[in-house]
Amino acid sequence: MALKQVSLKLKSILFMLASNHSKTTKAYWEQRYAAANTGWDIGNPSTPLKTYIDQLEYKNLKILIPGAGNAYEAEYLFFKGFTNVHVLDIAKAPLEAFKKRLPNFPTAHSIQGNFFKHEGAYDLILEQTFFCAFPPTEANRKQYASHMHKLLKPNGKLVGLWFDIPLTGDMEKRPFGGTSKEYLNYFKPYFSVKTFEKCYNSIPPRLGHELFGIFKKR
Repeated sequence: MALKQVSLKLKSILFMLASNHSKTTKAYWEQRYAAANTGWDIGNPSTPLKTYIDQLEYKNLKILIPGAGNAYEAEYLFFKGFTNVHVLDIAKAPLEAFKKRLPNFPTAHSIQGNFFKHEGAYDLILEQTFFCAFPPTEANRKQYASHMHKLLKPNGKLVGLWFDIPLTGDMEKRPFGGTSKEYLNYFKPYFSVKTFEKCYNSIPPRLGHELFGIFKKR
């Protein structure tokens, strides 16, 4: 078989595997929402992100919240007058619930899709229980960091919360944690670290188990 044919066949196999993985991931999260198995959902914007949002002055920032779920932070931003907020989730159910709560939210800004295939250019990306939700392989975490970098405009920022809890080796039970040192190994090639430290204003159930970070695109 010619080298070109082998290459095309390999690309086809990789595309099929990626497509099947995406479908499996989508089905998993749809099932979680259908069963109301959403223990990560705290019912309101998290205190650390709310505090950060309250310091933002420029209301036209183009903001993305990936793995947004019920998107309470997006709702908070919307009612504070931020005009260019985008929410992204692989599952349909939370986006439909969000639309019912905020019927005036721009339809085009509510996106059902796979983060790793998403394209765009944002001033700010907010992280809230997204990183901890996908299997914690080195490949996934490297891809997360590189794709966050790709989605940000020059000088854009990735801001949010990461769980400071040990990995157990269980590849099914979420949330998946890690350490500050491990996270920085993934982020430093792509970002300047403005702050990354124990979160002082976590909600009580997560107090002592969250890191708050501000990373600026290199």
